[in-house]
Parts: sequence; structure tokens; C-alpha cells
Amino acid sequence: MRKGRVWGLVLFAILLFALDATTKYFTFAHFSGSSYGSFSYPYGGIGVFQDFLGIDFSINLVMNKGGAWGVFSSIPKVLLSVRIGIILALAVYTFFINPLKKRTFPFLLIIIGALANIIDVFIYGAVVDMFHFVLWGYSYPVFNVADMLIFFGVAILIMQIISEKLKKDPINATESP
Repeated sequence: MRKGRVWGLVLFAILLFALDATTKYFTFAHFSGSSYGSFSYPYGGIGVFQDFLGIDFSINLVMNKGGAWGVFSSIPKVLLSVRIGIILALAVYTFFINPLKKRTFPFLLIIIGALANIIDVFIYGAVVDMFHFVLWGYSYPVFNVADMLIFFGVAILIMQIISEKLKKDPINATESP
């Protein structure tokens, strides 16, 4: 990998990490112990918009001691150990083993997001989530910037894999077994 590209990725990673840390700090500092909840806005928090094409969006402080959707919150030390192990394994694979350099970017997004959420556990005692959407009556789980990085990293990986499969065999790629 070229030196300029490496420094570009490092700078990009630092900026994304800083964005996540800043949003979490602001939310934790301004929402914890306060009564920001609005009685007129569903689910409390600060309403950003309500009933825009059936979608509501608010900023809420949610301290998540588990994994996605709060799973495994009863075993936080085990979950933390597993998370750290997965991140270390993914980092080793990404930077030392990965034969496809185009996969470095999505893996980097996943690593940044996962690392940011782990650091929350050490700073706040739990992962700080804040973005709450209600999509046509369905209350979507509250999430943060780090969660978005993980999502986009996985989505890019899936698109790359599908694209590679279509390039190799465009006729059989769309057939079901």
C-alpha cells in the first residue's frame, strides 16, 4: 500500500473516531441526569422531526450494556472479551493477511466502529447510543455513529462480494440453487 494512502486512511479513521466520540460525549454530558424528554414528543428525548413521511427522529440517551439490541447484557465481561478478540483478529487479517486490498476500507470502517464502542465501555460503563428513529410506527433500536460505521462497512463488503460474483459469472450469479 502506498504511503500517502496509508496516511489518508489513518486521518480518515481519526476523523470518524473523533466524530463518534464527540457525539457520544455531547449526548452523555447534556442528557444524563436531566429531563430533556418532551411530553409532546414520543419516546422522550429531543425531537429532531416528527411525522416526516411517517418517520419520527429524536436524540435520546440510551446506555447499552449489551451487544446489538442489548443482547448479552447479563454477561458484560464475557461480551467485552469476545469483542476485543474479534477486533484484534479482524485487524490482523485486514492489515497483514488480507489479499484483496479493496477490502481494507470496509474492514477499517468495521474496526473503527467496534473499537469506538469498546472504548465507551471503559469510559462510560456502557455503549452510548443516541439516534432514535420510529419508522411508520416501528421503533427502530437506538444507535450511534460507530454502529453506522459497522453497518456501512458490512454493506460495502456485501456489495463487493456480490459485484465480484456477478463479474465472474453474470448468468449463474442471479440463479437460485
